[in-house]
Amino acid sequence: MTPHPLAKDFHALSPEQVLDAVEVGGRRCTGRFLVLNSYENRVYQLELESDAARGEMVVGKFYRPGRWSRAAIRAEHAFLAELAAEDIPVAAPLRLGPGPEDTLGEIGGILYAIFPRIGGRASDEPSDEQLRILGRLLARIHQVGAAAPAPDRPHLGPQTYGADNLAYLLESDALPPEVRAQYTATVEALLERITPLFEDVPTHRIHGDCHQGNLLFTPQGPTFLDFDDFQTGPAVQDVWMLVPSADAEGDRQRRVLVEAYQEMRDFEPAWLRLVEPLRALRFVYYSTWIARRVAAGDPIFARTFPHFGTLQYWQREVQDLREQIARIDAAAP
Repeated sequence: MTPHPLAKDFHALSPEQVLDAVEVGGRRCTGRFLVLNSYENRVYQLELESDAARGEMVVGKFYRPGRWSRAAIRAEHAFLAELAAEDIPVAAPLRLGPGPEDTLGEIGGILYAIFPRIGGRASDEPSDEQLRILGRLLARIHQVGAAAPAPDRPHLGPQTYGADNLAYLLESDALPPEVRAQYTATVEALLERITPLFEDVPTHRIHGDCHQGNLLFTPQGPTFLDFDDFQTGPAVQDVWMLVPSADAEGDRQRRVLVEAYQEMRDFEPAWLRLVEPLRALRFVYYSTWIARRVAAGDPIFARTFPHFGTLQYWQREVQDLREQIARIDAAAP
């Protein structure tokens, strides 16, 4: 995979460039900023001069070149604006110009946006009451999501997350010869089982990466963050990522969340049968995501995943996928 022409500039983004990008529309930075963790983008928390006495900050997000088109990012921003207009707690991008759609900037060819910094705390183990609140909020997000399509964003399903990613892994020679046939046969067996399960399940705009790390609890309640993986998919994708546990307690917590969801919007209990298939597809997607970044020469991925690509890594992936297939078979009627 050939690196993007702007890849070197993206990784070498300087503090001066970040400050210049944020200081638009009358904003002035104090110069104090913090680099935030992000695999895909370059993200910074910056203190504004006018707000320094109160300690208020903004978050600058610089998008990885080549990952999303300008239209795809604008679709993300438009969805966030729709959610905010319905008083759904999300971190919507701030204006960079006079118009309501002026939320996407560019510096040195790199696209970026500025978001409000949300103060709050993460909750790895939400209580049942918090799960009910999240269920109702998620239903409201999906209600807005179902109101319009997102043609410029990905569609989550067995073809896109499974077959297409397997094709990339085979074409790119990311799989060692010793495990190539095993991995291929395992993914194909998975797709044969799960593809019929997705038939007749409705899809619409969803968060896409709705795990607890993209959620903050504030004094006013939970706020949903980082819609970078916003896409079209089944509602249960956001449900299982909010409550990912595969044990009996995870099943119980998902039922609590779904019961609250159903107060606001329809959710067929049968859709929960997609939890383990979606988890398995994420395994394939995640390995392909790393493979693409490593092939492009991304230094962050090479350092963060030093064992990626080894025979041991892929043998473990085969084992994990086989365990998922066993769970799916055990749950079959």
